Amino acid sequence: MAIPLSPAVRVFPDADACAAAAAQTFLELALAAVEAQKPFRVALSGGSTPKRLYTILASRPEFRDAMPWGKIHFFFSDERHVPPDHADSNYNTAKQGLFSQLPIPAANIHRVHGELTDTADAASRYQNTIAASFGGSDEAVPAFDLIFLGMGPDGHTASLFPGTTGLEEKKKWVIANHVPQLATDRVTFTYPLLNAAEKVLLLVTGADKAERLETILVPGAPEAFPVQAVKPKAGALEWYLDAAAAAKLAPPAEKSA
Repeated sequence: MAIPLSPAVRVFPDADACAAAAAQTFLELALAAVEAQKPFRVALSGGSTPKRLYTILASRPEFRDAMPWGKIHFFFSDERHVPPDHADSNYNTAKQGLFSQLPIPAANIHRVHGELTDTADAASRYQNTIAASFGGSDEAVPAFDLIFLGMGPDGHTASLFPGTTGLEEKKKWVIANHVPQLATDRVTFTYPLLNAAEKVLLLVTGADKAERLETILVPGAPEAFPVQAVKPKAGALEWYLDAAAAAKLAPPAEKSA
């Protein structure tokens, strides 16, 4: 059973339970959109945690058979500077674990062209792709129905890493962000786009995240890490953690003791 540390933080026994809860939230939101006769747009994240989510969505009947796959449009909150068939490609991970297993129309899958030599061009094209999906205007920042994000041990999210210039972007929705610590460029959503979402789910699993979460989720923590700037203006932000990641956190009653 989840242990709520606050209304926005839920802790699950293990990574599989965390991913299953995320799948349930995804399903409920998608079904609500379909019932309201609205399109549903979701942005997927990279890293290892989404692999569990994809496996659960594609294999468990309660999700596989109930999800309105044909009504969902899939995007990516960031992408590596690699071809779509590369092992490090976030798109390839989703293709292998999710897209190839389910009846999802090809037209509903919107990938970043990470194979382009110029990542700034890839970012610009992706912003245009997003604008077209939301009606063609690039003036108003579009609101994704759901954005999945993760967090690295260094506090980065999407490909917004500590100390990178992408943290300062205020206008563009998608940019090429140079990451010196990885000696690479990546295409990533920016804060304006992340914070326009109706809902953001931060899925964080693993003991290597525990120390950073301890510094981030304590009341009054200074904003020292990129993930802390994810604050949907009119939407909701929730953290789904496994017990290993939450090991240094305590329920409110224990914190106040």
